[in-house]
Amino acid sequence: MTRSQNEPKRQHSLSYDLAGKRVVVVGGKTGIGLGMALAAHAAGASVTVASRRSTSVADHPELAPFEQLVLDISDEDAVRAAFNAVGSLDHLLVAAGPTDGSWGTFRDEDMRGVRSYANSKFLGSWACARYAAPKLASNGSITFLTGGIAARSKIGMAAVTSTFAAVEALARSLALELGPIRVNAIRPGFIDTDLWNFLSPTDAADVREKVRANFPARRIGYPADVGHAAVFLMTNPYVTGTVLEVSGGETLVDWQF
Repeated sequence: MTRSQNEPKRQHSLSYDLAGKRVVVVGGKTGIGLGMALAAHAAGASVTVASRRSTSVADHPELAPFEQLVLDISDEDAVRAAFNAVGSLDHLLVAAGPTDGSWGTFRDEDMRGVRSYANSKFLGSWACARYAAPKLASNGSITFLTGGIAARSKIGMAAVTSTFAAVEALARSLALELGPIRVNAIRPGFIDTDLWNFLSPTDAADVREKVRANFPARRIGYPADVGHAAVFLMTNPYVTGTVLEVSGGETLVDWQF
């Protein structure tokens, strides 16, 4: 087999180096998104973080290394304007989505909850990719964030499961449509973030103990675990159209929080 003249020479070594790259993390000011942003910055990237809230560096010094944007991804016009303002970039990470439990249930009196959730998480992810794609380097990437519930649903979470599955399908579709730009998704399991603050301290401690006792990894996950996976997907030039699970083995076991 001969190598095409247009095919790059085989790389004998790969690294996690993002020096000189520009990375945009939508939903990058808190939680898993912040873990991704910090990992990209540690790998040498120039990082812009975007979210609905305007956050003071004085109150949140962990955001000091980043350029900040205020962006509601459910507003298509705002997404278009944001990426026009950003200009060229190398990698897009989309971690944003509703965190207030507003997705509702299948038997609700109306479908406002699921419509709102799907509009923000699925169509918001679509919009970010749509308006970032023309700005991306040809060797760049897009990475979406879903969750373990995409693979193992729970009662009352039909909207979340369906939306996450749709985002993962979008990643596979765009990997074909946007190539050679690479498109992937990360599917985290239980990650210890402020998302769980709706639980009482006692209940939160109980959930963490269940995770340690039941997950094959025998520990809880942290945003840095997902950040490490995000850097891998940004720097490995031969991974596209895949869902990378970072769950400690959550989807292998039956557990309830």
